[in-house]
Amino acid sequence: MSNSSLMPEQQLVFSPSLAATIGLEEAILLQQLGGLFAHRAARHRDGFAWLAVERDQLLHSLPFWNAGDLQRIVRSLADKGVILVEAAATGGPGNHRLVFALNEARPKAGAVEREAAQELPRRQYGPASQRPQPAPPAARPGAGQLPPNWSPSEDMVQLLALNHNIPRQFTLDQLEDFIFYWRERGEAHHAWENKFRQHVIGNWRRQQQLEAEAFRIEHTQELDNHWRPSRDAVEIMLRSGVELDFIDEAVPEFILYWRERGTVPRELNSKFIQHIRIQWAKYTSSMEHSTEPRRIDEDWQPSADVFDILRLSHIDEQFARTLLPEFIVYWRDSNQAHTSWNSKFLQHVKFHWAKQHSIKQAGHSHEGQQGSHSTGRTRDRSLEEDLSDTSWAD
Repeated sequence: MSNSSLMPEQQLVFSPSLAATIGLEEAILLQQLGGLFAHRAARHRDGFAWLAVERDQLLHSLPFWNAGDLQRIVRSLADKGVILVEAAATGGPGNHRLVFALNEARPKAGAVEREAAQELPRRQYGPASQRPQPAPPAARPGAGQLPPNWSPSEDMVQLLALNHNIPRQFTLDQLEDFIFYWRERGEAHHAWENKFRQHVIGNWRRQQQLEAEAFRIEHTQELDNHWRPSRDAVEIMLRSGVELDFIDEAVPEFILYWRERGTVPRELNSKFIQHIRIQWAKYTSSMEHSTEPRRIDEDWQPSADVFDILRLSHIDEQFARTLLPEFIVYWRDSNQAHTSWNSKFLQHVKFHWAKQHSIKQAGHSHEGQQGSHSTGRTRDRSLEEDLSDTSWAD
């Protein structure tokens, strides 16, 4: 069974606007420290309420930080002027407690006790109609209309730049509209800096969105029948071994595809390169392994597999290459189409190789018989028969 309590641990709550102003970690720690004032007696000094808290207690309630993280975030809050910290007790690795005060005036304990004492006599009155009615609550100190010469603090301008990457000049440019708007409304508020922060962030996000939309419209190309890929795109495709004629023939199909889709991409050249690479791979594969008959090309060359097979048959490669021009001329003149010219060339080479060896063997046998048969033939076939022989092509 788990040692944890049946009661769930206390949840951490922080203000999103505060986190946007001073940072997420700082907002979490600040509101955790601020909650301690509701359960602990503060020591008043120099107009501020000071509390001391053990470092281990903070780390226990914030287990996702270590002592180094705690010291770093405390120093960040102090540097931003959000809290005051005693130099001798910062909660760092070398100290075991943090002595701090929120950088705002706090009522002293005596004032709180006097307010509580004033509430006690009310219980001595009779019916509610005879009780003195409490005075309406006073407005919170600091509430008021926006002064005509109001300006944000330098800390606020820097926080907007650090947390939202908003340029300083952009922030200052929003001040005139902000003052005019709120003075026209005539409303009173306590935190004009927070209002100004929201005003600046909202305008900044709208401007970023408008600029992104303008960039998209500006860089969207109109795809008409005159569109052609850029010179850089063509050079990339040529370096990949794609033929220029193949590129030109693929342009109309590419234009038709994107016009039918109704949305033209900004990266037309990149899309075209990708399209050509896919189509070229399909084309070269189909040409290499095609099952459709076709005529032989003038510059046709047998594949490397052909010469590998010939070597296994102990046929000299140079002998096969000497037969290639005759092979191409014959089949181009015959204007025939075949599915595999490699197979035809193999038959052609093997036929002539066997024929050459049979002639040599016949010549050796005739030389041995010349003494006894002086009238014997030196050739089994005439030169005319050799020249007209095309049985290798069958």
